[in-house]
Amino acid sequence: MRTSPLARKIGREHGIDLHTIAGTGPQGRITRTDVDAAIAVKGKAGPATPAPVIAAPAAPTTSTGPTDSVDVPVSRIRAVTARRLTESQAVPHFFLTSVVNVERLVAFRADVNESLAVLGTKVSLNDLFVRASAVALRAHPEVNASWGDGVILRHNHVNVGVAVATDDGLLVPVVADADQKSLGAIAVETRALAGLARSGGLSLGQMSGGTFTISNLGMFGIDSFTAVLNPPEAGILAIGAASDVPAVRDGVLVTVPTVKITLTVDHRVLDGAVAAAFLRDLTTLLEEPLHIVL
Repeated sequence: MRTSPLARKIGREHGIDLHTIAGTGPQGRITRTDVDAAIAVKGKAGPATPAPVIAAPAAPTTSTGPTDSVDVPVSRIRAVTARRLTESQAVPHFFLTSVVNVERLVAFRADVNESLAVLGTKVSLNDLFVRASAVALRAHPEVNASWGDGVILRHNHVNVGVAVATDDGLLVPVVADADQKSLGAIAVETRALAGLARSGGLSLGQMSGGTFTISNLGMFGIDSFTAVLNPPEAGILAIGAASDVPAVRDGVLVTVPTVKITLTVDHRVLDGAVAAAFLRDLTTLLEEPLHIVL
């Protein structure tokens, strides 16, 4: 069994049997990400016996200081998320933003949904972003990568994680080989994964092996934001809400729907020009959506 020292340490602390984990690292190596996913699954399922090292959370208590507050115990998922995202802040990173004209994308989605209506399937804008990102990653393998122990790992599979908010915290189920799947297949899979995430039914395998992540807060009316890296992935895409902006077309003032997308990049893996080329091509795909399905 190949495993990193950090993965072994975290596994011991959380009572995880590493022999039950399928490693996603090089040559099946078990990584910290694999162990974190196992901890999250264990937290949702509930341990069969009391977990070693980690004491059971205390009941909520109310402080009597100058300002009243309630201590809310954190779930295992929240604790894992907090630790991993705190660690990600040590990663040197930068941000790139692009404004996408989604007029054709919206029309394309309507046409696709009309075709899929007989199957009872509907494609969301987020599904289109998943597919477009996968196609762009396939064309830019240097972005479909992660930082290893002194090496850059370029992954042979394009596995796109989709951030899902749950009552217990943020989960990132993975659409494996997204570049090889149709829009309809992606739509069905993302809905199934989101439902499992919210009901606590995600398996370890469904949260492992991601090579890139998408986080969409557009449904909350957020214009734009920057997402925190999901280590060890080299990039994460933040998607904002669609908004109408004025534009001149054939000498006439019109409004066009646009979406701001922001790419967070691990600077150890990618330089600015390489990341900018990826974001440029992703923007082009979204503005010329027929290329998404080619």
